[in-house]
Amino acid sequence: MTTESAATETTETTGPEVTGRVAKTRDPFFDNAKYIAIVLVVAGHAMEALRDVPSGRALYLFLYMFHMPVFIIVSGYFSRRFPYSKNKARKLVTQLLAPYVLFQIVYMALSRFVGGHDVNPTLLDPYFLVWFLLALFAWRLSTPVWLRIRWPLAVAVLISLAAGLQELPGVLETGRILSLLPFFVLGMMLKPEHFGYLRRRWVRILAVPVLAGGLVVAYWAQTRMSVEWVFWRRSNEYLGVDNLTGTAMRVGMLVSATVLSAAFLALVPTRKTWFTALGAITLYIYLLHGVPVKVADYLGWYDHPALHTNVGVLVAAAAGVVLAGLLSLPPVRAATRWAVEPKLAWAFRPVPATSGRASGRGPG
Repeated sequence: MTTESAATETTETTGPEVTGRVAKTRDPFFDNAKYIAIVLVVAGHAMEALRDVPSGRALYLFLYMFHMPVFIIVSGYFSRRFPYSKNKARKLVTQLLAPYVLFQIVYMALSRFVGGHDVNPTLLDPYFLVWFLLALFAWRLSTPVWLRIRWPLAVAVLISLAAGLQELPGVLETGRILSLLPFFVLGMMLKPEHFGYLRRRWVRILAVPVLAGGLVVAYWAQTRMSVEWVFWRRSNEYLGVDNLTGTAMRVGMLVSATVLSAAFLALVPTRKTWFTALGAITLYIYLLHGVPVKVADYLGWYDHPALHTNVGVLVAAAAGVVLAGLLSLPPVRAATRWAVEPKLAWAFRPVPATSGRASGRGPG
């Protein structure tokens, strides 16, 4: 990808994309990256119940080290202009808060009435995958701060490391929001030319052994570290280590996740492909895929012994890939648009018409 192609930007974009309206200037690179990443997210959740299998646990650790950091980095990159965008309040509510509330209720209801679990009906404790919407809401609100202060990435890293020093309240996923903050700020600091570096031939060649090495390390680590580490939400004490060890572990994870994310992005196609357009509707896939995955888990479908094998892990992961494709179909989007992309025009006051002279700005 050349620097010029990377510089072609679109309107504000979240990790899993919040709109199906494709702008004329969309860079296919970012849409390709988001679709491939969301497929990995679905595959990871589809095999989550098979972590008792060593290969399944290793693959799960490997995917979780970078698939959400990729989304968060891209989200940060496209949030640089958020403070200057129009209708910020409307976008925060319709693209993030409203879907958060709706799908929080959906997943709590599934847990209660299908899974038979005792669920605390609250909107303050994000359930399952809806945490990302709440996190992105908080990160976007903070964008003016990161655009103004000196050394924003260093400050974000210090906040992330400090988040592991004590157990933070589970309310609003405070621990995860603070711990993953450096990836969002990193995305905000990136410029088009940085993505251009990833397209250099030697970088793309190096990306292959980097990702392969990451998978090997994950297999080595799957018996030596708790999976809870890759959720970025618990304190060092909870994870059974002292603060010095825990801080060193977090630094290593931040570096590893960044390197793996860069390697992943280096291999993403820059041209338009058959799935490029699907990168604009990844929020549908993200929010909806948890329903069949959770239902399968609650109904005991993962209990079949054949699935708890190496072949079973591959079958479950492949099923996740197929599920991602099915959820991207137009009929699915049409049936669920009211929940994923609610308009909520009734909730907002009309914006008064202001002339360019009165506002001190010219046309456009």
